[in-house]
Amino acid sequence: MLSTLLNAARSTARGAMNSESASTPLQAAFEAALQRELQQRALVGAAPGRDELMRAAAAASRELLARRWAQTQAADARRGDDAGCRRVHYLSMEFLMGRALSNALAALRLDGVLQAQLQAQGQDLSGVLEREPDAALGNGGLGRLAACFLDSFAELGLPSFGYGLRYQYGMFAQGIQDGRQVESPDDWLRLGNPWELPRPELRYRVGFGGRVVVDATGSRQWVPAEVLVAQAYDFIVPAHHSERVSTLRQWHAQAAETIDFQAFCRGDYSHAASRQVAADALNWVLYPDDSTEAGRELRLKQEAFLVSASLQDLIERHLREGRPLQTLGTLNAIHLNDTHPALAPAELMRLLLDEHGLPWDEAWTLTRQAVSYTNHTLMPEALETWPVRMFEALLPRHLEIIYEINHRFLQELRQRFPGDDGLTARVSLIDEGGTNGGNYGGERRVRMAALSIVASHRVNGVAALHSDLMVQTIFADYARIFPDRFHNVTNGVTPRRWLQQANPALSAVIDGQIGTAWRQDLSQLQQLSAHAKDAGLIASFRTVKRANKQRLADRIRRELGLTVSVDSLFDVQIKRIHEYKRQLLNLLHVIARYQAIVANPDGVDGRGWVPRTVVIAGKAASAYHMAKLIIQLAHDIGRVVNSDPRVGDRLKLVFLPNYGVSLAETIIPAADLSEQISTAGTEASGTGNMKFALNGALTIGTWDGANIEMAEHMGVDQMFVFGLRTEAVAGLKSLGYDPRLYVEQNRQLQAVIRAIADGDFCGGDTARYKPLVDKLLGADPYLLMADFTDYVATQLKVDAVYRDPQAWGEQTVRNVAGMGWFSSDRTIAEYVERVWSPASLKA
Repeated sequence: MLSTLLNAARSTARGAMNSESASTPLQAAFEAALQRELQQRALVGAAPGRDELMRAAAAASRELLARRWAQTQAADARRGDDAGCRRVHYLSMEFLMGRALSNALAALRLDGVLQAQLQAQGQDLSGVLEREPDAALGNGGLGRLAACFLDSFAELGLPSFGYGLRYQYGMFAQGIQDGRQVESPDDWLRLGNPWELPRPELRYRVGFGGRVVVDATGSRQWVPAEVLVAQAYDFIVPAHHSERVSTLRQWHAQAAETIDFQAFCRGDYSHAASRQVAADALNWVLYPDDSTEAGRELRLKQEAFLVSASLQDLIERHLREGRPLQTLGTLNAIHLNDTHPALAPAELMRLLLDEHGLPWDEAWTLTRQAVSYTNHTLMPEALETWPVRMFEALLPRHLEIIYEINHRFLQELRQRFPGDDGLTARVSLIDEGGTNGGNYGGERRVRMAALSIVASHRVNGVAALHSDLMVQTIFADYARIFPDRFHNVTNGVTPRRWLQQANPALSAVIDGQIGTAWRQDLSQLQQLSAHAKDAGLIASFRTVKRANKQRLADRIRRELGLTVSVDSLFDVQIKRIHEYKRQLLNLLHVIARYQAIVANPDGVDGRGWVPRTVVIAGKAASAYHMAKLIIQLAHDIGRVVNSDPRVGDRLKLVFLPNYGVSLAETIIPAADLSEQISTAGTEASGTGNMKFALNGALTIGTWDGANIEMAEHMGVDQMFVFGLRTEAVAGLKSLGYDPRLYVEQNRQLQAVIRAIADGDFCGGDTARYKPLVDKLLGADPYLLMADFTDYVATQLKVDAVYRDPQAWGEQTVRNVAGMGWFSSDRTIAEYVERVWSPASLKA
């Protein structure tokens, strides 16, 4: 399927490139649009600053992309009902897009044109690109995966829409005060967004609360108490090898009714504006703090708002194109990126039943044809559930529909598995006893993952191990009921963003060795393996890496006032701060290495220490106290280690705040070592691991997530693997894991834990990290104590290879060569073949 899609995309690309062979019309159009934008800003003849130039260039690029958008939509509307792929509607609460200007310029091949224009203004391209804020529409791997998918939708020419919310303040901007994370609004839209296209004609009403009424015919209709309007804004994502684009359609909430004029006249301005404030709140923040009832309610409203607006838009488009409602499921795919959009089946059923008058069986058939679901977690506590009472208050009609879906599902199960009441209780869409845990007092809850599985025709995990464990653990009962429904699609990343743009110097080296075809077909990287021992290629890789390390070192010095050596090994862990991702294990190693350096300055073997700079970045959820303590510990350790004259450049610890896509684009190309150290069986896939390896970093990691498939593609001996494997983790826990036993057996670990407990890194404050120490010595749910010894020993193996530049360089080349399979283009091609093609409905 990938070869078929790539061949079609290449054919389209050749036509597009031939039509612009001289590229003069496109350049002329861009230059004219740029001058027009500058004139509108009254800046021609003046000396525009970088911000003005960035916004003018963005607007000019957007104008050209808008033409491609119109052409793409027209072509998709004309497609026949026998097209090879249904139109894909990808629903996600996150799309971590990063900056858009560099991507647009690369896709339009206008980098050089803008560079020349900027030179005439006395500016440079890189300085202007840096003025663009990151689009704060996501947070972590889930959102960046969705952004990579949009790129591949365009590249492979799929008719598609991504659907999300237009967050005004993102998750939050992370600051650090006295080593502690502090959150503030990420006001990225304060000057507007030059990339979005407002679509005032696309407005849909979304209701909350109220009641369900029954008319004389028995039909049920929802009468909401509160109605909001979803206003569409489009963000265009271009292909790089054709004129195709994909669309991210974002919804912004507005009050359906204007201000309460009578309250305004009374001087009660707060009450007069309350409707609009309530609407605005839906777009303020990604993932409101759900430690409060108000926060949980806001999250549910956000999810319902996204789903309702998106499905209304889908149905309206389908009918506008002259297609009968009965073909909705065979011509459209609705994909749920995790459980956040899991209300989609219930909302689609409501629209088909109540708004379009279809009978239940027909509506359910269309829903089952259209909906598919990707799961991203193996942790039961991470599977969303909502109190039934909250549904009754906010979404009463949806609750009725979920009850009916559940009734029919359980009725079928009782016929297939008579007498197995335990099975029906475990798989019911309603958790009758609150068995999902938490502080919910055993109240009845709606299981959103269960709804997603029952309503979908296909369900997938995102790495081979994850998909296997998914059907063996959290979804074992559903896999027994629907054995053909579950499958695996391993994640991938777009090479256009994560190598071509993030690392242009390395891209040029690869171009010179094997040509440029890898940019569209990443599997071409395999050709590099034949040159892995080439001293000249290794030297080129090293030159590029050093320049990238210098760029990161300059940023660290500029932002943190800390000087790090570019000759040191850059050891990097950047991702969401979470206990299962085990940044704390990384810090334990830093302490152990620090103590060892102080005790033996010349190294344990007299050969000295391999200098190491440990870089950590990531945000902790605002209510996640333990994760915030880990950030504080990192800063406390860093203050001590970085200022100790006995250590010097042998060891530095750096925490870079406010991690996002743009920061990742600086860090990843500079990394020598990629830390992928989650407890085996907890990381669904990971995509940071792929980005690092693609940019020539070696991996130290557990046998977890996509690390396994990466090792298999590059060669297991090319990765530094450590730690207990999934079976051993399960076995150890079943026997009764006691972390204190591992501490008692390892003097080095004892010294590390004692240093934290005694407050060695925080002026003797023994209370500060007591919760961390107590958890490590008590439950240690992610087995840091069990994996510590092997982790430290494996880090010494890393040192040994790094001492040999030729050996390290050869391993680097083999890592890059092994990444060809991990393209999001391959991932999307697999989705098309197994999930989104009309043929998949017959499988």
